[in-house]
Amino acid sequence: MTFGTAFAMTYLWIKAAHLIFVIFWIAGLFMLPRYYIYHQESAPGSDEERRWIDRERKLRSIILTPAMIAVWVFGLILAYTIGAWTMGWFHLKFLLVIGLTGYHGYMVAYGKRLARGERPVTGKALRLMNEVPGIATAIIVVLVIVKPF
Repeated sequence: MTFGTAFAMTYLWIKAAHLIFVIFWIAGLFMLPRYYIYHQESAPGSDEERRWIDRERKLRSIILTPAMIAVWVFGLILAYTIGAWTMGWFHLKFLLVIGLTGYHGYMVAYGKRLARGERPVTGKALRLMNEVPGIATAIIVVLVIVKPF
């Protein structure tokens, strides 16, 4: 096996890992606000509320945060490998990923507030926030596949 072939195979494995963890991360970002909606609809202090708190914590710590970290690690390796920093489409993709990371952080903090008994955002607002990862993902996919600029 030549160096070029080995490099190409490594690149493809890194790309596959990046995409797998993107799927996990975005799936979790779709689920988390929905969990919060159901949590907010449960009676404060109830067994149901305690179950939602546990589910949310597990989703954040087992799936969401590890997947986000893996997305960043594999994504930065890929960006470096292909010289993405010089590509216009990549700058917008990178900005959207930073935005999704901020959204992730907001959602994690919101879950901790819910666990303390605070419910500062309405269910309707959470339903609207639930659209953020889908819209961002659609734009990112178009940027990566079409590379419009």
